[in-house]
Amino acid sequence: MEITCATAPTPGTGDGDDYALTGNTWALVLDGATANGLPTGCSHTVAWYVRQLAGHLGTLLATTTAPLPKVLRAAVTDLAASHGQTCDMACPDSPSSTVAAARITDDLVELMVLCDSPILVLTHPGDVLVVTDTRTHHLPGYTPADLSKLRNSDGGFWVASTRPEAADRAVTRTLSRAEVAAVAVLTDGASRLADHYGWTWEQLMHALLEKGPAEVIRLTREQEAIRSPERGKVHDDASAIVLRL
Repeated sequence: MEITCATAPTPGTGDGDDYALTGNTWALVLDGATANGLPTGCSHTVAWYVRQLAGHLGTLLATTTAPLPKVLRAAVTDLAASHGQTCDMACPDSPSSTVAAARITDDLVELMVLCDSPILVLTHPGDVLVVTDTRTHHLPGYTPADLSKLRNSDGGFWVASTRPEAADRAVTRTLSRAEVAAVAVLTDGASRLADHYGWTWEQLMHALLEKGPAEVIRLTREQEAIRSPERGKVHDDASAIVLRL
């Protein structure tokens, strides 16, 4: 298996709140959620949370074969315990992160998405499958107060934060390895060409394979410079990992 990765922060912001991590048989990307100025009840930053969660997930993925949602549940539980003595674990605006993960076994391709970081799959017939969590696309409101109320609720959307049960709401899919040619694991900053700029998912997948993740992110920055996306920030952190089987 060949793994290619690229990540780039929002221009002019330093390191950003994305994190990409790979092992021999797995890959994951995390996208930290902006606090939007609301009190978080936490002494830690979003960047701290994302990096700590990546470390917990990476350790578990390297040492266990448990299903991906169980891995995520254990990572969120362990991380909450590590800072719960100093921080308010009940605050709905506690630092949080999206999660997209893929694991390749001898027989299977296991996929998991929590919140708006999609996964693309190229099958051997040439079809592109999209594994995505669309709950953030259908919310009744998008103000900071709305998001605070809807975050980690069954009537809203779920992210990795302080509640382990978020892992049980992740979108999952398992495919036969024999039918998969490649997998792309993306944060929403790296899927903007399809989400906002008119590309099809097929065009995005083929660009990731033919041009590479770094070039796709560069092309995204070009489009952001021409016009703002339909919703959200003008620019965003972007991370993409491509696995060729």
